[in-house]
Amino acid sequence: MFQNLGFITFSLLPFLLFMPISADTELRALTEIKASLDPENKFLKTWQINGDPCGGSFEGVACNDRRKIANISLQGRGLAGKLSPAIGDLKSLSGLYLHYNSISGEIPAEIGNLTELVDLYLNVNNFSGIIPSEVGHMASLQVLDLCCNQLTGSIPTALGSLSKLGVLSLQYNQVNGTIPPSLGNLSMLKRLDLSYNHLSGPIPMTISNIQPLQFLDVRNNSLSGAVPTTLKRLNAGFSYGNNTNLCGARYPLLRACTAFDNADVIINTPQPFGLNILKNHTSSKHEPKTANMQNSAYPPTSSNHTRFPQAVIVVGTITAAVILVFAGLLMFFRYRRRKQKIGSNGEVSESRLSNDHAIDLHIKTPSPLVSLAYSAGWDPLADSLNTVLQRFRCNLEEIESATQYFSEANVIGRGNFSTVYRGVLRDRSVVAIKSISLSSCKVEAEEFVKGMNLLASLQHENLVGLRGFCCSRGRGECYLVYDFAPNGNLLKCLTECDGSGLILDWSTRVNIINGIAKGLHYLHKENASKPPVVHQNICAEKILIDGRFNPLISDAGIPKILADDSIFSTLKISAAMGYLAPEYITTGRFTEKSDVYAFGFTVLHILAGTQQITTAMRSAAESCRLEDFMDRNLDGNSSVSEATLMVKLALSCTEELPDQRPDMEAVVQEIDRLCCSGS
Repeated sequence: MFQNLGFITFSLLPFLLFMPISADTELRALTEIKASLDPENKFLKTWQINGDPCGGSFEGVACNDRRKIANISLQGRGLAGKLSPAIGDLKSLSGLYLHYNSISGEIPAEIGNLTELVDLYLNVNNFSGIIPSEVGHMASLQVLDLCCNQLTGSIPTALGSLSKLGVLSLQYNQVNGTIPPSLGNLSMLKRLDLSYNHLSGPIPMTISNIQPLQFLDVRNNSLSGAVPTTLKRLNAGFSYGNNTNLCGARYPLLRACTAFDNADVIINTPQPFGLNILKNHTSSKHEPKTANMQNSAYPPTSSNHTRFPQAVIVVGTITAAVILVFAGLLMFFRYRRRKQKIGSNGEVSESRLSNDHAIDLHIKTPSPLVSLAYSAGWDPLADSLNTVLQRFRCNLEEIESATQYFSEANVIGRGNFSTVYRGVLRDRSVVAIKSISLSSCKVEAEEFVKGMNLLASLQHENLVGLRGFCCSRGRGECYLVYDFAPNGNLLKCLTECDGSGLILDWSTRVNIINGIAKGLHYLHKENASKPPVVHQNICAEKILIDGRFNPLISDAGIPKILADDSIFSTLKISAAMGYLAPEYITTGRFTEKSDVYAFGFTVLHILAGTQQITTAMRSAAESCRLEDFMDRNLDGNSSVSEATLMVKLALSCTEELPDQRPDMEAVVQEIDRLCCSGS
């Protein structure tokens, strides 16, 4: 028996030795990637060798439901190292976003192991060397963006095997050679940008036959030959300028083609029989047999045979003259072209010296590429949106540009499920952009859409206005764009508004209380455009203060798009600070009266000017000992009668039993009476 056991153990030994431990393999790969990308450990300090990549502590790393690394988002982080071949060990990776850094070195061939990768963004870096042909193995790839690097060599023909590719972006590199006809196999390709390179030869007819193609840019190359007439259907989507040797009959900026131009493309593309005469005169011994077969379809007649020597002399003379003239023009245009290219290349390489400069250039000349790059799969809800919600859709390129590619310098707040960035849109308006992980949102698309419809319907002067939204499945995040409130939140303003040293005076506090009450009353009241809405998390931190010190309630309707566990995680702070209504503990339900309770507690905070209401302070309020309760920063500059009424209103809103609290309509009426009597 022991002999058999030994045999079994020995036979299993190779499997035991080489059995991959997935978690250890991915952690080891991340460690190598970090050491290579960030050798000075400036930006990826959260990537610890003893950490858990799926625990939320690894900045820019997200996992799927199988606890495999699915997403690395490190765009605009200042990384200046190299991309390690260990990237190929992250076999479940679906999104890799390293754009707008200063990463150098070659793109490792091991990247071809990422067969589940959907989005690959390496643009605006300093990558050099060739485009590895192994990229052709990435069967799931939908977006390949290598723009604005220093890549050389030719375009691999293997890219033609990427059957799901929707966007191929190679502009602003030093790629040379011809455009491979195999790119015509990309049957789902919508955008192809090859501009500002050193490409030569014709535009393959196969590319013009790609039906979904909407955008083709080949500007500033050395392309030649006849442009396929079928590309005319792209209209403004086809850009071909600064290719002096291109010609085309239906293109106003191109000269008419001659037989010599057709000779450039005749070997690569099927042509009518009549055009093969020139090809037969210039063919070599390696000419394809199909060409001879086509020529045999037109046997010479006796009349042509007798005039052949004379025709040869005439044609030869004319041809020689045309060649001399054409050669002179070609030399002149190539001289001009070389000067233009030197200028262009100088500008591009200089723009790579600074991320700030590159970002500024991007804002001034917005490329439609990134917008389309995400449009194929960026929004999991695209088919579910109604016409109202469609008006709020924005593209991720705008979000990236506004936040300077999610720069840490623009972070103005973090929560349990979101990060808020300050952003500047292209119209120069300032916005707040809330980034929410898709894992924190409702799983059912239908429910999520209902929630987004609700958010879009909430329009009131005392609510933070929703300006737009977008979702990226590849990035695993949704983004909500709101109006920006320059004075921060009420919690900070109670001590020092936005660091200015300004203390809120009495009239401003009354105005803030009045605005919050009106905003809540709007939420609770049903109208033609929206149902009644319970906020669920009213507190001083959720009240933003605009430039005129008007209050704006934030996060209204947000619970409608969040998963339950995300909602519960936000309640801990509210409960700790006293905002959570006592009945929630027993019922687990939010009602309009629980919002009223939180409003009352917010009013107490505003009157006391503190972030914490102690038992002694509440006792002082109940006993009308205002000197022991009111904010001393007011220095007596408040109306005693108004303050007394406000304190009584706040206390009535925070009664233990919900039925003893007023509704928000009664609260608004009471504040209106107070304000009128005070004036």
